[in-house]
Amino acid sequence: MTALNELRLLPWSGPEGKPCYLSTDDPDGCMSRLADNIEAVQLGTAAELVERACEALDDQGTDPEDTRRLAKELTGALRDVLRVATSRGHLLAANELHRF
Repeated sequence: MTALNELRLLPWSGPEGKPCYLSTDDPDGCMSRLADNIEAVQLGTAAELVERACEALDDQGTDPEDTRRLAKELTGALRDVLRVATSRGHLLAANELHRF
């Protein structure tokens, strides 16, 4: 098993919302590829939501309930993006340590 700073934070939560980690030496393994694919979907969803938010903010007639729903979706997407950024930051740091 690798040290905690070398564990990969996965883009999904476990029971009770607790973070899930992957310990592997194979960045091309099945679980690593699955995590990469889910991260790509999460980042794509966030980009789409940003576009929708920009349109909604430009539209003076946007229904307040639609704005509230969009804000909830954006909050979830931001949470996912932060998890991806944290995971990739840890991966970058671990790779830097192995270079020296």
